[in-house]
Amino acid sequence: MKSIRLTVAQAVIKYLNQQYVERDGIENKFFAGCFGILGHGNVAGIGQAIQQQNKLKYYQCRNEQSMVHTAAAYAKMKNRLSTFMCTTSIGPGATNMLTAAAGASINRLPVLLIPGDIFAKRNVAPVLQQLESPISQDVSVNDCFKPVSKYWDRINRPEQILYALPEVMRVLTSPAETGAVTLAIPQDVQSEAHDFPCEFFEKKTWRISRPRPDLNQLDRAVEMIKNSTKPLIISGGGAHYSCALDVLKKFVHNTHIPIAETFAGKGALRYDDPHQLGAVGVTGTPGANQISQEADLIIGLGTRYSDFTTASKTAFQNPNVRFLNINITEFDAAKHGGLMLQGDAKVILIELMERLKEFRVSEKYRKQVADFNHSWEEKVSEIYNYRHPNLMSQGEIIGAVNNFADDNDVVLCAAGSLPGDLHKLWRTKSNKSFHLEYGFSCMGYEIAGGLGAKMADPSREIYVMVGDGSYLMLSQEIVTSIQENYKITIVLIDNDGYKSIGSLSRSIGSEGFGTRFLYRNQNSQKIEGDETKSDNTLPVHLADNARSLGAHVIECFDYKSLTNALRDAKSIEKTTVIYTKCDRYQGIDGYGWWEVPTAEISEMKIVDEAHKNNLEQKKKQRFHN
Repeated sequence: MKSIRLTVAQAVIKYLNQQYVERDGIENKFFAGCFGILGHGNVAGIGQAIQQQNKLKYYQCRNEQSMVHTAAAYAKMKNRLSTFMCTTSIGPGATNMLTAAAGASINRLPVLLIPGDIFAKRNVAPVLQQLESPISQDVSVNDCFKPVSKYWDRINRPEQILYALPEVMRVLTSPAETGAVTLAIPQDVQSEAHDFPCEFFEKKTWRISRPRPDLNQLDRAVEMIKNSTKPLIISGGGAHYSCALDVLKKFVHNTHIPIAETFAGKGALRYDDPHQLGAVGVTGTPGANQISQEADLIIGLGTRYSDFTTASKTAFQNPNVRFLNINITEFDAAKHGGLMLQGDAKVILIELMERLKEFRVSEKYRKQVADFNHSWEEKVSEIYNYRHPNLMSQGEIIGAVNNFADDNDVVLCAAGSLPGDLHKLWRTKSNKSFHLEYGFSCMGYEIAGGLGAKMADPSREIYVMVGDGSYLMLSQEIVTSIQENYKITIVLIDNDGYKSIGSLSRSIGSEGFGTRFLYRNQNSQKIEGDETKSDNTLPVHLADNARSLGAHVIECFDYKSLTNALRDAKSIEKTTVIYTKCDRYQGIDGYGWWEVPTAEISEMKIVDEAHKNNLEQKKKQRFHN
């Protein structure tokens, strides 16, 4: 057997550069490149290997967490058929990736993490940034990745990569098991040379299958649908990742079964399709939530039934409701005691459609859904056309961006009150034009995610909508977007603090405590809440901050200047930040209940009232088995 002598790091990069995926006859390279910050734990190993081979494109980032967000957003836009490797040094560089690693796994998005690690030979321990353990010498901060990784391994001998890397690829390319994968490689092992078999570096294509469901389960599913009078499809992210949307549209138009959408599932149908009920759950439309309560059959399509989707288990009130779960993973297909149709969403919809040729919901039900669609669009138009005399409402700002965006443009968001309002209000016109990270709802995802979305499809205009709280947490990838010439448009909304949590705090009787960006009251020495309506805000100028990072900045303070800024931004060739202020107290009516535990006892009457209301809402919670 012929061999080639390489360092472990060189062998890893050479192997990754030869990995491809294929689905439905279309093949593409799996790794689009490598994001990294090179330090003492990887600069002489992985860093040297990338520089030497010059085939896996290297992207320099500003923050380790944001590089993983960027990779995850890229993978989401690519329907998980392509991603990035992310490398850091040992220590804080590695642990900075933990938050985004958890987000990738929660959202079922493939990202490969290769942090450096402590010395395997141990002779110089404790090394810089080493976490010493009195019970084991085989512990480092990289062990923190175990609970947030779908696969985790540490390479202590060169030949171990022959067995670890195929497992890495197996998990990353698995529709059912994908997420963050961590391969910790000690810094001395990275640089160690070994004779590797040449065949290990031959091109490898991982074929993504479309598993069919069990035929007995399929027959039972058909009977469940035929026996239902008010079925409802709840479409999740799996419908997008399996590229099932064209088939889903045919299925819905043939059967007239209405559809409601989770955050990850939004865009399954155009917003104006008469079968479209829109957002469902806590942030749902009136029609989607009423039909959810009345439905006798819930068809969960690629959804994991988060508490926002189920309104903390209060959404499905029909005493005879049953669940039919179409999902690639057994874990999600089994939820709510539903009938498990485990397999590929696209294939399952095709097979159901063939068996339901004569099935139609009643004309009365169909009309009820269409009326809900129409009435909600009238409400959206009303919200879009609010014209507040002072600060704009968030609904107006969303409306301005939505009205200006082309059908194929992408809106991207992750945390705060914006995701809920976007879920309810954004008129989605095409696949992938709505990009929300709400599995982890991670503050700081937005700008890094916007960069990843733009890298995945440079032809699309990317509108990142971000509040001031999230912007202050992680805005550095503005620099990377300019360095790499990937233009994104950032709509930066200044709320004088945490708008979403301020609203939640007021709803549970805590009066917005600790949610505004205010000076400490020098008389009382207290952190003031929203109830003071204080104007003692901090002298932070976010627009100047964005300018300092190299962005083109447009400041606007009313609806007309905002629309002018959006028009101007379209022709600007580098990352542009549109800065505006928002009324933090003006919200969107009609949000559903979401369980947030309230204090059982309190010296504050308003907290006691919130607790009583919470107990009343909890009475509506259902156990589905």
